[in-house]
This record gives sequence, C-alpha cells and structure tokens, in this order.
Amino acid sequence: MLFSSPAEFAQTLPAQSRLLGLDVGKKTIGLALSDVLRGIASPLLTIERTKFSKDIKQLKNIIEKHAVGGLVVGYPVNMDGSFGPRAQSTRSFATNCSKHIDLPMLLWDERLSTLAVERAMLEADLSRQRREQLVDKLAASYMLQGFLDYLKP
Repeated sequence: MLFSSPAEFAQTLPAQSRLLGLDVGKKTIGLALSDVLRGIASPLLTIERTKFSKDIKQLKNIIEKHAVGGLVVGYPVNMDGSFGPRAQSTRSFATNCSKHIDLPMLLWDERLSTLAVERAMLEADLSRQRREQLVDKLAASYMLQGFLDYLKP
C-alpha cells in the first residue's frame, strides 16, 4: 500500500522491523537500511536499473534477506512544492512496486538530499569516480534518516 502521509504509514509498520530507503533514479536505485529500532539509516547498495521485473526481483530478495517491514521512497518534489517529471516517474515506480511487494510504502519528500550528500563528499575530497559510486546509496541513507528522525518523539 502506497502512502503519502508519514503518520499513516508509521501506524501500519510492524514492530521491530527494518525500513528500506530507496533513492530512485533513471539508471540506478540507491538503497539504505535502518536498524530494527529505526534509529539509524545506513547505506546498503546501489542497484543498476535494467528491466522492471529484474529490479523488483532484486528488491524482493533484499527485503527478504533483511526482514524489511516497510519502504521509504524518496520523492523528488520541486523546491516550490510542485511535481515535475522526476516526481511523476518516481510515483509510477512506487505504484508499480506496490503491485508486486506487499509492504507499506511511503513517498517521502527528498528535496536537497542528493545535493547535501554531494556537498559532504566534496568536502571529504572524494574523487569524482568515488562520488559517482556512492552518491545514490548515500542519498538514500540521508533521505531515510530524515524519516527516522521524523519518527522520534
């Protein structure tokens, strides 16, 4: 089931289960994983996108392997709050995923997450090649951590 309300999404989550954060791009999907107490998000890996059926199969394997209880999908809303082509593409991807994965999913506003991660990597003086390897899963982690922080009382 796909949610846009974080409060409603949080109520549907099973206790003591991990969350999987997805940063969906045209060519890759960055993944991040929370701990079971939902306090810390950690970068997991980056999936190279191919066919939707192969992408879903990989996601299902990861969900099963890590006992994931819900998905937080980064939703690239424009700075003015409007929804552009990337947001529409991400919503379509999440809608299609919800037909194959029986877990609650949240579209979570990810404005500036990639920018913040890229800035941090530049400050750490990482090479361009290393930044390209890390940016998607780090952006997923940054975005998922934002949701985990929202959950804290």
